[in-house]
Amino acid sequence: MKSEYRHIFEPLTIRRMTMKNRIMMTPMGTNYGEQSGEMSFLHINYYELRAKGGTGLIMVENASVDSPQGSNGTTQLRIDQDNYIPRLFKLTETVHQHGACIGIQINHAGASAQSARINMQPVSASDVPSKAGGEIPRPLEKDEILHIVKKYGEAAKRAQIAGFDCVEIHAGHSYLISQFLSPLTNKRTDEFGGSPENRARFAKMIIEEVRKQVGPFFPIFVRISADEFMEGGNTLDDTLDYLKYFQEEVDVFDVSAALNGSLQNQIDANYHPDGWRSYMAKAVKEKYGKLCVTMGNIRDPHVAEDILARGDADIIGMGRGLIADPDWVNKVEFGDICDIRKCISCNIGCAGNRIGINHPIRCTVNPAVPNGDTYKKQHINKPCNVVVVGGGTAGLEAACTAAEVGCTTFLIEKKDHLGGLAAEISKIPDKKRLADFPNYMIHRAEKLQNLFIFTGTEATVDLIKTLKPNIIVNATGSMPLLPPIKGLHDHIDKEGGKVSSILNMINHINDYPEDLTGKKVVVIGGGAVGLDVVEFFAPKGAEVSIVEMMPIIGNGIDPVSKVGTFTLMDKYGVRQMPNTALQEVREDSFLVKANDEEEVLPFDYGFVCLGMKAEVPVLQDIKDAYEDNDAVEIVNIGDSVRARRIIEGTFEGRNILNTLEKRGYL
Repeated sequence: MKSEYRHIFEPLTIRRMTMKNRIMMTPMGTNYGEQSGEMSFLHINYYELRAKGGTGLIMVENASVDSPQGSNGTTQLRIDQDNYIPRLFKLTETVHQHGACIGIQINHAGASAQSARINMQPVSASDVPSKAGGEIPRPLEKDEILHIVKKYGEAAKRAQIAGFDCVEIHAGHSYLISQFLSPLTNKRTDEFGGSPENRARFAKMIIEEVRKQVGPFFPIFVRISADEFMEGGNTLDDTLDYLKYFQEEVDVFDVSAALNGSLQNQIDANYHPDGWRSYMAKAVKEKYGKLCVTMGNIRDPHVAEDILARGDADIIGMGRGLIADPDWVNKVEFGDICDIRKCISCNIGCAGNRIGINHPIRCTVNPAVPNGDTYKKQHINKPCNVVVVGGGTAGLEAACTAAEVGCTTFLIEKKDHLGGLAAEISKIPDKKRLADFPNYMIHRAEKLQNLFIFTGTEATVDLIKTLKPNIIVNATGSMPLLPPIKGLHDHIDKEGGKVSSILNMINHINDYPEDLTGKKVVVIGGGAVGLDVVEFFAPKGAEVSIVEMMPIIGNGIDPVSKVGTFTLMDKYGVRQMPNTALQEVREDSFLVKANDEEEVLPFDYGFVCLGMKAEVPVLQDIKDAYEDNDAVEIVNIGDSVRARRIIEGTFEGRNILNTLEKRGYL
């Protein structure tokens, strides 16, 4: 396949570093580090998997140049002292064994640090928080600025000593250098504020100090937010202007975008098309003749190849795509495109875990992020029949995993197609990327000769008994929750009616007019499903209201989706009604109540999205049938336990391995 993707697999030499291909793993925090700031062996394994997978250059997540002041995470890597060099050397040595180059991003968090973690007030260019509602930082004094400049240089030198092939200076994404560059956060009146030249002075001094420390042969990358996508912030034209003040010693610009307040354009929301940011890299490259990295939901190798062929960028940055599938590059090189486990940009296991709740990263589509698919080396030691009821993503993961270790596996799905709720939700235009996961799972299942699939088939106890199961997995999913609210069951999902559930909306997704100006849409339920409905209708010009019984709309959704959704609701004037309960459903209105006051909300389209509930139509019958048979293990997984997210079902599907081990089959 190299001939088809010849630009991807063209080597690139930067000073004395030669990448074997044009794919760079972009730096992403993991929370895999030790409390001390040292790299863990779990960490090393995580990066080694991506090196084994064929990645040309791995850029390790940001390491603090000056802790605790400059730290932005509870287990962030540190590179501010020499004692961190040995473990970092172990990393570079390990990665180099697989033919990959490796760099490390060095950074100072500035106002993006949290006093609860660093035990001091965060610092910045000025006393402006790095995000709405964030902590007020302390402006840095000039002598402190000079100290930090030195710390960057010393950190880069340590990276060189530790065996890294290059270093990346983080000058974007609302971290300290970005806080100096952006007029939104730099209100200084001295030589470090005001004009673009003054705001760029800090970055210029850092880059010059790094070059002084690492010498003339060591590549320097600089990551920038080329467009901040914030009112009053730097536009692409502004960035193209200020880069002239520090571009001279830069070898590669890593052309990213956005700030904390526009997070959906930094950690890309799923509705952004593959490679949508490449125009920014092209603009930087054309003006300064520098090598440039572009990134932005690049999942399809054809898109990556086209960007390189057009000359928009020289290197393709992939972050979450390599979390989802560490073997992305090898699969492209050796023609296994259909086997790529594409990231669906849900931002739940990665950004949601690390940024949202301070967990180590995980992945919705890859239940083995740090360790890899080592289970494929295992095999059953005696015959085992596994019957899986339900062909959604959880059931597919259980069935595929069982078959891959040698079980004779039967998958029964009552619908005429596989994929479950994920396949249904993906019919919403902005959610179409979600379809990549069930499509991947279906392709994976179809390749397994010992996995027998029955679609359009009702799972009955009699049918299951004929398959002589040793293990039965129930994965029948969930259905919309419809509580006994007055009028709800009388009006919802009726032919020609105005009140719909999410599934009925999806079934009629192509029937809604593109222009809904003057129409009223009311959504009951402020969770992820209700917000999906809002995101579909608000841009069509409808007058949209969203009602939520709890105090917070969007509670529990990942931080990227939250920023994007609330930005959209503000843009389109969506009326947000928290602390408001549905009292009655009428033909063309909802009666709601807030603060003991009732209000009638008329609508042209009404939606009741109060969540989902487990659907277990056959589970009890199965349990009853095998009540006296200890030789058969019955397992319930995914939404049929409790309605949750895809990520929980994927993990529970893979956990069929634990059941096999418990029963002595592995």
